[in-house]
Amino acid sequence: MRIGYGRVSTRDQHPEAQHDALVAADCQRVFIDNASGSLARRPELDNALMVTREGGQLVVTKLDRLGRSLEHLIELSKNLQRRGVDLVVLDQGIDTATAVGRMFFQILGAIAEFEHALLSERTIDGLQAARARGRTGGQKPKLGPRQVQLARQMYEETAEDGKRRYTVAQIAAEFGVTRSSIYRYLSKSEGNSEQ
Repeated sequence: MRIGYGRVSTRDQHPEAQHDALVAADCQRVFIDNASGSLARRPELDNALMVTREGGQLVVTKLDRLGRSLEHLIELSKNLQRRGVDLVVLDQGIDTATAVGRMFFQILGAIAEFEHALLSERTIDGLQAARARGRTGGQKPKLGPRQVQLARQMYEETAEDGKRRYTVAQIAAEFGVTRSSIYRYLSKSEGNSEQ
């Protein structure tokens, strides 16, 4: 029995192409996960593995649909081999029923892991280069230094009766931000003034 497995990792990806390819490859049942390849637990993969039986095949469209970790791919392949289940990768023409297929599977797994490691290194290098230029990750501050100073002055300003002239809600509305943003800026500037 051929069992198909597919995975999409982002909201923008659609599983239909994988599903159609697996059905066209004569898979009697098809399981599709919507999860990152780096996640160890994927419920639909677990379901697909539970229904595969000795003499059957687990079919995927591409090797990276099973995951990006070579260790995980090899572990999965060994598990299938122990159970007498072959792994078939349609786009790469891999069939672990053959010695050549097993070797090719391991080579492709190493390449997939290498590509993932390169991407991670490039991301880290890019972030370091940005930090060296004075840029940090995350959102840009909602208020500039002058606006923070004005917000602090408004917060500290008192009326004749000794109470605050402006509420935090009023200050937030003045600058077009949330109250929590104003509280965050006020607590930061209090911390800076104590130093």
